[in-house]
Amino acid sequence: MVAAGATHGSVPSGPVPSGSAEDAFTRRREVAATSARSLLLTVLGEFVLPSGEPVWTQTLLDALGAVGVEEKSARQALARTAADDVLVSERAGRRVRWSLTASGRRLLSEGAERIYAHGAPRAPWDGRWLLLVVSVPEAQRALRHQLRTQLAWAGLGSPAPGVWVCPDAGRLPEAHRALDDVGLDETALVVVGGTHGGLSDAELVAQAWDLRDLEARYADFVARFADLEPDPADPAAVLAAQVRLVDAWRRFPFLDPQLPAELLPAGWVGARAAEVFHRRHEQWAPAARLFGT
Repeated sequence: MVAAGATHGSVPSGPVPSGSAEDAFTRRREVAATSARSLLLTVLGEFVLPSGEPVWTQTLLDALGAVGVEEKSARQALARTAADDVLVSERAGRRVRWSLTASGRRLLSEGAERIYAHGAPRAPWDGRWLLLVVSVPEAQRALRHQLRTQLAWAGLGSPAPGVWVCPDAGRLPEAHRALDDVGLDETALVVVGGTHGGLSDAELVAQAWDLRDLEARYADFVARFADLEPDPADPAAVLAAQVRLVDAWRRFPFLDPQLPAELLPAGWVGARAAEVFHRRHEQWAPAARLFGT
C-alpha cells in the first residue's frame, strides 16, 4: 500500500480553514461516526497522508474491503469525500488515482497530534476552572448549536443552561475563538479561578459531563481490542484490525473532556483504553504496512 511508513491519525483537532465554521464542525461530527466514509478517512490518514503520494482506486477499494466495506459503498465514499474537497482524482490511462487536496491534508493532519496525545498522562491539576457564562437567544438555534459544538470540542461541559466549565485554564484561547466565531466574545463572561463553597469540584463534574456513558464506551473499546490477535502473516487481517482500532479510538476526543486525574473516578478505564490503543497500534503497524505491497 502507498505510505508504508504511516503511523498518523485522522481526527481533525481545530477549525478547518476552508468553508464556514459550522461546516467544519459538521464534518467533524460526520467523521466521528463509523461509516464507509469514516473508514476511508481513517485509511487516508493512516496510510496515505504521510507519504504525500497518490493512491490507486483499487488500492483504496481493497483496503476498505478488508474492513468489510462493499465496493459500491466504497466508491460512494470516495465520491462524497472528493465532493467535500478532501480528495481529487487524476486519470492515468484507464486507471484513476487519488491525491489529498490542501483542505484534505489539513483535515487529516490537524488531528494527528490530538488523537495520539489523547489519554496521555497529564500534569497535576492546579485547581483552577475556566468558566463561561454566555447567552444565545432561543430563536438562534443554528448559532446555539455551533457554539455548543465548538465549546464541547474544546473540552468544556455545561452544568447549567448558558454556563460552560473546563478544569483546564489553558483552553482559554479556544474558548475565546469559539465565542468570537459566533460574535459573542464581547458579551460573554469569562472567568478563570478556583471554586469556593457551593458545588464541590466532583459535583460540578457530575453536572457537566456524563462520565458513566464515557466509561462504558471505553470499557467496550478495551473489550474489543485488548485480546484481539490478527494473524501477523495475513497483512489484510492486520490492516483491518489497525483501521478498526484507529477508527474506534479517534472518536474519543469528541467525547472525552480529558479531565485531570484528580476529577476522575478511581480506576478510570480510559487510562487502560489508552494503553491498549497505543500498544496495539505500535504492534500492528509493521504488518499493516505490508498490505498491497
